[in-house]
Amino acid sequence: MDELQRDSAVTVTALNEYINMLMQADPILTSVKVRGELSNFKRHPSGHLYFSLKDEGGVLRCVMFRSAAAKMKLALTDGMKLIARGYVQVYSGTGQYQLYVQTLESDGVGDLYRAFEQLKAKLAKEGLFDEARKRPIPAYPAKIGIVTSPTGAAIQDMLNILGRRFPYAEVVLYPALVQGSDAPADLIRGIRYFGANPPDLIIIGRGGGSIEDLWCFNDEGLAREIAACEVPVISAVGHETDFTICDFVADLRAPTPSAAAELAVPDTQDVLRGLSALLRRAAKALEAKTAYARLRLTRLTESQAMRSPERALAPYLMHLAQLEDRLRAAGRQEMTVRRHTLGLLAGKLQALSPLAVLDRGYAIPTTESGECIRSADDIVKEQLLHFRLRDGVIIARAQEVTKEVLK
Repeated sequence: MDELQRDSAVTVTALNEYINMLMQADPILTSVKVRGELSNFKRHPSGHLYFSLKDEGGVLRCVMFRSAAAKMKLALTDGMKLIARGYVQVYSGTGQYQLYVQTLESDGVGDLYRAFEQLKAKLAKEGLFDEARKRPIPAYPAKIGIVTSPTGAAIQDMLNILGRRFPYAEVVLYPALVQGSDAPADLIRGIRYFGANPPDLIIIGRGGGSIEDLWCFNDEGLAREIAACEVPVISAVGHETDFTICDFVADLRAPTPSAAAELAVPDTQDVLRGLSALLRRAAKALEAKTAYARLRLTRLTESQAMRSPERALAPYLMHLAQLEDRLRAAGRQEMTVRRHTLGLLAGKLQALSPLAVLDRGYAIPTTESGECIRSADDIVKEQLLHFRLRDGVIIARAQEVTKEVLK
């Protein structure tokens, strides 16, 4: 390459072509096997396959042309651990090198995918994914907290949809990292912030990306924080086909951030239509009730009782007269019974009266002080005695006292 002389400027294309020439001359790079985890896999309509191979330390861009992909029997999904054979070249248009894959074979499940499945099984066994513990999403949230990046497209999509569908809800953003090793702690702080300053609903998420980009939403600490949060949480991570641990533990999983905004609030137009329908039903019910009350009032005003009250009272007056007659008859009968009883008692009293005894010829002896004399022992000789007769009193003096027992 004559252009590549020391201290002389070259074009970008010339440099890229020079680097590509060096790679083509390298015997290792012309036929190399690479082991890694499949990520960000895409099948182009042309039949070409575009993906990345990654491990703990790096990422390698790969392309597999249609001719090679047609011979492959392996079904590819992100997370698979693969061994790719091919050659490395620089694409002059972008200046990026990539592996042009000729064959692919399985090398088992990728490490990240295995870790994901292990954590998923652990938390599921503890019951963190159970539907019974999940909280219902409020129908009309007045305040919504969002934990996401303040600069991503996801927050703009959510704000636009929330503002269009239900502008009455207050939206509070907690700006957080959504990618990288520091992201889980930042997301946890966001959940805790809204736990201490509770809105009606929390949305946590970000737009789509590779499994590495979304890995912070597979953090165990974040999952437990969401499960312990008393505020309902909607998870909106990635695209529709992306699943994270955050999706399983949240109270509701939305396939995208835009879908989360639609699930979080009702459409104002639907609410207004519903209210209009309720108002129409209430007006009809009120009209029906008023018409019924008016009909009853008309019937009452036209009734016999209102037009001739005395006729309405006549049956009651007759009943009252009957009760009065029955009361008088009962009173007379009661007086007769009581008079008869009184006569019997008077006869008995008369029979027991001392005066009745005097009528039969007896006398009642008493002392001068009026005490009744019942025994000869109550009298002494020369004592002055009074004898009470039926029609008078005899006063006498006892000349002698003789005791005699009557038989």
